Amino acid sequence: MAPTSPRQTPAGNGGGQEAAPPAVSIILPCYNRLQYLRAAVESVRAQSFEDWDLILADDGSGAETAAYLRELERLPRVRVLWLPHSGSPSVARNAALRAARGTYAAFMDSDDAWSPQKLAHQVAIHRAHPARRWSYVAMDRIHEDGTLMLGEPQRPTPDGAIFAALLALRADVSMSAVMAERTLLEEIGLFDEGLAYFEDFDLFLRLSLRSEASVVSEPLVHMRSHGEHYSDNRVGMLEGRATLLRKMGPDARRLGLGTLLAREQQGNYADLARAYAAAGRRRAALRCLWRARAGALADLRWWRAWPALGKSLVPARARAGFRRLRG
Repeated sequence: MAPTSPRQTPAGNGGGQEAAPPAVSIILPCYNRLQYLRAAVESVRAQSFEDWDLILADDGSGAETAAYLRELERLPRVRVLWLPHSGSPSVARNAALRAARGTYAAFMDSDDAWSPQKLAHQVAIHRAHPARRWSYVAMDRIHEDGTLMLGEPQRPTPDGAIFAALLALRADVSMSAVMAERTLLEEIGLFDEGLAYFEDFDLFLRLSLRSEASVVSEPLVHMRSHGEHYSDNRVGMLEGRATLLRKMGPDARRLGLGTLLAREQQGNYADLARAYAAAGRRRAALRCLWRARAGALADLRWWRAWPALGKSLVPARARAGFRRLRG
């Protein structure tokens, strides 16, 4: 799909005549991980839809990544925001959103990649269904080297009113798949910078409270699996989801989803108990199991947490000896 009209665009951050606002501002936070960042940027530059600008919000990367970003900001339609290191993707994304001028904002993570038709299909579905003010596309999973993961299960991609599906993690949405009207993002207050984890689903849930979502069912985002994910801290992730569920509680109950909310909270506490037990935090594990007791009979996760807690009570030296005996 071609741009709606040709635009004069200044190179990088340089001066010159002010460009017309693009249709899409692409928001890409980055912090090192240069081996993946290059592929992410190249997939943006390979888009068949050309009416975009790219805003890279750098969170204080090292010298090698900074040198690459300085090369990029010489290019047309590319801008780099040099930010002090915060360790927060939300802070970086919000800085980029405040600098954005596009009608839509499309999000990209620095370790993912897009198919060349991604923006074209997504802009088309927005223009075909203007009442739906945000959208996402289906994804596939790739290995660290970029090869496709085979045998992956098909994940749900519901459209329309998807608050309940998001609350229960039954919608396969990621940041790299989402596009939204920039004005809608401003209406909901951008990202919650107080959330260390699940800030993405917090945004998706708040978007879903304002507008139904459109979906492109073709997998146009390639989500990379590797050992450097920001979200690999399991305790932190589950604590973040507990915070998110509490935050969304009033809206969930207002929408008649109190039972679903309680079930998700109970299951998350059971999972968190197992994670605490694995980390040796036994008192925290017991507190979570107590909080999850109301749903214990109906949720196997609650029962599975107890063996994990019992295992954590065995001294590490004894566990190592038992493993040697078994081996």
